[in-house]
Amino acid sequence: MNTAFILMAQYERAVIPLETVCKDYFQHLTPTTFMRKSLAGEIKLPVIRIDEGQKAARGIMLSDLAKWIDDRHAEAVEEIRKIHG
Repeated sequence: MNTAFILMAQYERAVIPLETVCKDYFQHLTPTTFMRKSLAGEIKLPVIRIDEGQKAARGIMLSDLAKWIDDRHAEAVEEIRKIHG
């Protein structure tokens, strides 16, 4: 299964608004908290600004989100392998 392909079908855009990513994948975080955690390196998912201004729209590249999901999956598979041999 290709995660990026599935996300493209779901979102139909290359950059997903930060609010949407938070709503769909980080329900426990506000966009502001997500930004803080991303900048601190706690969430290894880069946030881009569409423009230079402070109030510019922010989003996550679809390819970055797909890689992040795939990395989380790989970590979970490795954890299960360690537990169950």
